[in-house]
Amino acid sequence: MAVKISHVIFLFPRSHLYHMKPGNDTRLSEFLLLGISEKTELQPIIFGLFLSMYLITVFGNLLIILAITSNFHLHTPMYFFLSNLSFVDICFTSTTIPKMLWNIQTQSKVITYEGCITQIYFLILFAVLDIFLLTVMAYDRFVAICHPLHYMVIMNPWFYRLLVLMSWILSVLNSSLHSLMMLRLSFCTHLDIPHFFCELNQMIQLACSDTFLNNMVMYFAAVLVAGGPFAGIMYSYSKIVSCIRRISSAQGKYKAFYTCASHLSVVSLFYCTMLGVYLSSAATHSAHSSATASVMYSVVTPLLNPFIYSLRNKDMKRALKTLFVKGTV
Repeated sequence: MAVKISHVIFLFPRSHLYHMKPGNDTRLSEFLLLGISEKTELQPIIFGLFLSMYLITVFGNLLIILAITSNFHLHTPMYFFLSNLSFVDICFTSTTIPKMLWNIQTQSKVITYEGCITQIYFLILFAVLDIFLLTVMAYDRFVAICHPLHYMVIMNPWFYRLLVLMSWILSVLNSSLHSLMMLRLSFCTHLDIPHFFCELNQMIQLACSDTFLNNMVMYFAAVLVAGGPFAGIMYSYSKIVSCIRRISSAQGKYKAFYTCASHLSVVSLFYCTMLGVYLSSAATHSAHSSATASVMYSVVTPLLNPFIYSLRNKDMKRALKTLFVKGTV
């Protein structure tokens, strides 16, 4: 899965980036993040734009978490999943954007080897968590619409907390696997990453050792952690559509569809942006184009999630109003 920046271009001697040990073993110390654009005049604009998006993302998702935790009526499985999704979105954007802003501010492109591996670990962790949480939210909507009388029995506190815990465990295992696989690679002289963060595929392409095993693990894991949950979401919504069609009244159909409209919007946005990144990189073969396209799922999607859930959800609107009233008082 998954998910760039400087003001002045620094030309480091390669000896600053790695050093050789006996036996031709190369030990890295630094990489260079080339970012979205290397044009000096664009750096202040990029800095201001991404700082604004980051602050709105953090503030918006924090509001969602505070509104849910402070309102007893929202202590339900659906909003428990939503609060977790908001927390993950904050962490996801915080893995990349602060480093990007720091590089622009300090006019440096450097990220350490350890920092790059750490960034890959947390990027994959929170990206996969996003996918798993969207999947369990789809299952929650399926149970609520298709089995409303048994909803509280099926989605009991023990079970829905277990779903989130399992999502965390699987995400940690997946990101740990990819990070450990990266440690086996050695890198040569080309250490420029045409991205605003250390993206797994870009890192594998930079390696000068055999990457066959890494590519196999990356693609196999992508099929499992992206394709599997996507199939689960599609199955849930196929059952939801089937159940809605059996409802006799138009008002009942609208009410049933309305309860999952926000989630469906977020799922569509997340998967469509990921598909757009893949297609754009395949069509242009340009790393910078791929970096620009990846902004959609790594920055824009977490930014829009609070707006989607707050503007299309009456319960969230009431909870946010109550939160603001309490804050004012």
